[in-house]
Amino acid sequence: MFIDIHSHVDICKDIDVLIKNAKKENVKILTAGTSPKSNRKILELKEKYPEINICLGIYPIDALELSEKEKTRNFFINSSSGKSQIKEIDSEIEFIKKNKEKISAIGEVGIDLKHAKEDSLEIQKENLTKFVNLAKGLDIPVVIHSRKAEKECIELLEKLNYNKIIMHCFGGNMKLVDKIIENNWSLSIPANVKHSEHFQKIVEKTPIKQLFCETDSPFLHPDKLRDNEPANVIESYKKISEIKALTLVEVEKIIEGNYNELFS
Repeated sequence: MFIDIHSHVDICKDIDVLIKNAKKENVKILTAGTSPKSNRKILELKEKYPEINICLGIYPIDALELSEKEKTRNFFINSSSGKSQIKEIDSEIEFIKKNKEKISAIGEVGIDLKHAKEDSLEIQKENLTKFVNLAKGLDIPVVIHSRKAEKECIELLEKLNYNKIIMHCFGGNMKLVDKIIENNWSLSIPANVKHSEHFQKIVEKTPIKQLFCETDSPFLHPDKLRDNEPANVIESYKKISEIKALTLVEVEKIIEGNYNELFS
């Protein structure tokens, strides 16, 4: 069995075809939420396609937008009536808890300083802390987005002291990859490793027991085309097989073992 540890099926085209293609290639799909709306759509997809495994969370930029809305709303409420209300992020965390039996992991969550200003860092850290603590409480993995904030994410995660961490599409330098390896966290390798020297270097450096594969569908197509899909996760396996000098079957079995160990 091949495993696509991270995708966004809810925003893919032709989902019926995508599911059929994944089944044909014996690919297990994990799809991740990015917002309250996305989380609900993914739960609906789970009803229609029980074979999909789901992760619920809030993408860091979406979480930041919710935090900004809360600030404005709470200022209005506090100044007019002296009362506050439950924060939207906290409300979504309660929603995720209610659906804990249906989910495999928390994600996609993290910190993003590419699409947000540096002064948002503390709020983003607070938001990520809530989601990591949620994963810790449920004893399930958490999928981390760390774009242009790799060092900040690692430092926070070390303080939070949780080891069921999957660093998704990690863009940081090799010294930070060393930190991830030392912390015994996992790295997921996207299918564009087929042409990405950065991800090829990560594969070279990282013990295979700490690797997963992903597509981030519909993004990061292995052939730089549009509309990636989970069936293409096999390209990640092939490149790992080539770099690690193992057979494809060996890589498939090792990564399935990694999955069973982390997600059990």
